[in-house]
Amino acid sequence: MTATMTYREALKLSMRDAMVSDPGCLIYGLGVTDFTGIFGTTLGLEKEFGPGRVFDTPLSEDAMTGLAVGAALNGLYPIHIHIRNDFTLLTMNQVVNSIAKYRYMYGGLFQLPLLIRSVVGRSWGQGAQHSQSLQALFAHVPGLTVVMPASAASVLDTYAHAVKKFKGPVISLEHRLLYDYSFNLPDAPPPADPFAPRLARAGRDVTVVAVSSMVIDALHAADYMSREAGIEAEVIDLHCLTARDLGLVLSSVRKTGRLLVADTGWASYGVCAEICRAVAVSDPGALKAPVAEAAPAHAPCPTAKALENSFYPDMGTVVDKCYSLALGPGHGRPLPSEEFKRKLRKEFKGPF
Repeated sequence: MTATMTYREALKLSMRDAMVSDPGCLIYGLGVTDFTGIFGTTLGLEKEFGPGRVFDTPLSEDAMTGLAVGAALNGLYPIHIHIRNDFTLLTMNQVVNSIAKYRYMYGGLFQLPLLIRSVVGRSWGQGAQHSQSLQALFAHVPGLTVVMPASAASVLDTYAHAVKKFKGPVISLEHRLLYDYSFNLPDAPPPADPFAPRLARAGRDVTVVAVSSMVIDALHAADYMSREAGIEAEVIDLHCLTARDLGLVLSSVRKTGRLLVADTGWASYGVCAEICRAVAVSDPGALKAPVAEAAPAHAPCPTAKALENSFYPDMGTVVDKCYSLALGPGHGRPLPSEEFKRKLRKEFKGPF
């Protein structure tokens, strides 16, 4: 029988494993010891490991990130959690000018192994300042490793690698809609490089490179297209936005000749732009059609729930874009209905 685990359970297990495996591990941030425990991912840890290692913080994100710098320099492993990705904007001086550059500025004499977790994504109408997916800002900066785990297995192997083996700073963005999804756990061992892109579904007609929750939408879309139109999409979970080896992406595009990039953040100067750049630089002749993108509208996120639903791409967006790539613009194929999509989609339940 295949073992399953929710995204939330994988995060909680990873946090506890980090605390057990490394006595110098600290977990802290706003809401870490709250009764909701960062969507349930830190519940019980303060009681088990004590308030000296698991603690809430003042409303001073920049100072608390500075604490992570000092802790890492003194041999501890800090895990700093932000319940919203937007709050990391208050830490940019520490992250960009200190954490990302410390090893370089001191000629490799100092390492800064640490993990910053932050939560992104659509919810129930939190508006422009509490729903941003800002991974491109961090991925732009040399010295940072930026990941967006899209499954329980990727959480387990990536966080274990970050805490136990990796000697640099990792920024992880977790999509709030993923917490309630249940995933099959593979029997195979973790990948040799847990930061590498992952093949989520094999296909022949179009390549979909997706991140975070858009991997789920892409997989649903691929199944729908296979059943309804006989179009087989290859889905690649980019996983690490700063991965150096994009061989999996390039080999897939050479096979299919068609590329769609699906991101939770704006397309301009983001993941969509970077994957397009990588293909254009490495093998532009592989493309049989212009690259397509599925990303939020280039505007602040609206607060009204009905407008928010239109703001974000979903599996229907992916289906439409893939049909256009494989069949041509004005394909005329019916798209998934709202009722069909609601049956597949996990709605955010709060509280934050």
